Amino acid sequence: MFKPHVTVACVVHAQGQFLVVEETIRGKPLWNQPAGHLEADETLVQAAERELYEETGLRAQVQHFLRLHQWIAPDNTPFLRFCFALDLPAPLPTAPQDSDIDRCLWLPADEILQATNLRSPLVAESLRCWQQPARYPLSLLAAFNWPFPA
Repeated sequence: MFKPHVTVACVVHAQGQFLVVEETIRGKPLWNQPAGHLEADETLVQAAERELYEETGLRAQVQHFLRLHQWIAPDNTPFLRFCFALDLPAPLPTAPQDSDIDRCLWLPADEILQATNLRSPLVAESLRCWQQPARYPLSLLAAFNWPFPA
């Protein structure tokens, strides 16, 4: 049975800057949006907001759904990545709660799009999606019969 990894990501914007998290993987510092895996007891929106908090220390609500990317990683791992958008009035201080995150950076789009240290090509693609006008309501991802009845 095909079992893709279901992940969420948040494109966080404030005053022309975008929030990236830096983590060291195989000795190399890599940039990503705040992102991670969906857990069994949460909705996609809850997962996005939890990952945002764990990786940046920011408690905020995602505002829009941007895109669903179906992707096969170079190691042949299949992913379904649900990308969300959040616009803040100003860049906020960060305090990662996840020990895997080395630091958070507020950067202009061009610096991220030209970076050679992105965790995956989806980092740049998600930012390019944010740069397009399309935004979708969170209700597009409604959870049915949630939480599950006992």
